[in-house]
Amino acid sequence: MIEIATTISLGMLAVAATLCVIRMVRGGPLPDRIVALDALVVIIVLGLAVLAARTGRDTYLDAMVVAALLGFTGTSLVATYIEKRGPR
Repeated sequence: MIEIATTISLGMLAVAATLCVIRMVRGGPLPDRIVALDALVVIIVLGLAVLAARTGRDTYLDAMVVAALLGFTGTSLVATYIEKRGPR
């Protein structure tokens, strides 16, 4: 039963990740691209959580923490850059 639920979850996360990548590639203002990138990082962390639930390995949890910290740091740095530069 867990295999079916995780397969469906991973499929929905793949669709969401594809939509985020499309938004980043299509363009738009810089803040929109940053929000799409941040959403993609969250989707990656969620995918790792689903894989951890599916396999029962705790290695994925370490990778989740690292990905979440890197995503938060990157978003904070870009937000500071945009604040100083101003949205164009």
